[in-house]
Amino acid sequence: MLSKKIVDRINLQINREMYSANLYMAMSARQSETGYLGIANWLMVQYHEEMFHAMKLYNYLLDQNATPKLAKIDQPEVKAKTVKEIFEATLEHEKFVTASIKELLELALAEKDYATENLVRWYVDEQVEEEKNATDILQTIELMGEGKQGIFMLSVQLGKRKPTIPLDFTGMSTED
Repeated sequence: MLSKKIVDRINLQINREMYSANLYMAMSARQSETGYLGIANWLMVQYHEEMFHAMKLYNYLLDQNATPKLAKIDQPEVKAKTVKEIFEATLEHEKFVTASIKELLELALAEKDYATENLVRWYVDEQVEEEKNATDILQTIELMGEGKQGIFMLSVQLGKRKPTIPLDFTGMSTED
């Protein structure tokens, strides 16, 4: 049985993952407006991944006979004006999520909650990938420059991204 502290912290993480999804959807809309449809696609795939992350935690609570409590999701504010700024904001946001995941892991370790620890370690690995993806894109922008041709080429490349986790209506992987 999960402690109240663990349940509350997982519910907070669900909320943060759903906020992340909304943030990426808002960023995707911004890029669609500017005509960078490939970048918009990359960000929309990111939206779906974040929703998968939220659903994985949600279903974990249900599996542990705990109650998911969905909180109000704040409206994301996209201040970034350029593609580079979008990915700088992405990297900073992913660093925030990484810190949040580490806090959840530390709580699971302190409570000797090995099932939650095992689940959260998957998120730790996922966050390494998330930060690397944003860093790689920023390095590409540095190499190519921020001119329209370079950003267009980046958009074409990012437009090739496909979801890596096929989802059914529950948010669970259909590959399980």
